[in-house]
Amino acid sequence: MLIRVDPARSTPLADQIAASVRRGIAEGSAGAGERLPAARQLADSLGVSIHTVLAGYQQLRDEGLIELRRGRGAIVCAGSPAGRAAVVEIAQQLVAAARRIDLDDEEIITMVRAAAATR
Repeated sequence: MLIRVDPARSTPLADQIAASVRRGIAEGSAGAGERLPAARQLADSLGVSIHTVLAGYQQLRDEGLIELRRGRGAIVCAGSPAGRAAVVEIAQQLVAAARRIDLDDEEIITMVRAAAATR
């Protein structure tokens, strides 16, 4: 899986790293049980701080997409990470679109609950 960042973009580098991995999981180029590059190795190859890579990996851990284990690195979780990654990506797009039209968190949550109630 290829992980890329663009320092010229306004999106924080850690978010770009997480998005790149999330996309790889959703597209199937990173499957369950696959190891991600070591944080230090990835930081060196991207020319960013190791803390930036770890922040991106921690986002993915918090989303339930990867496991972080000391000495073993980052591993894509078993189960249905591809589907979960796709939903996280859509949720981020929803929040970004809502922010553009000045909706607050409660309005977004109300809309999501209304959509879920119709299913």
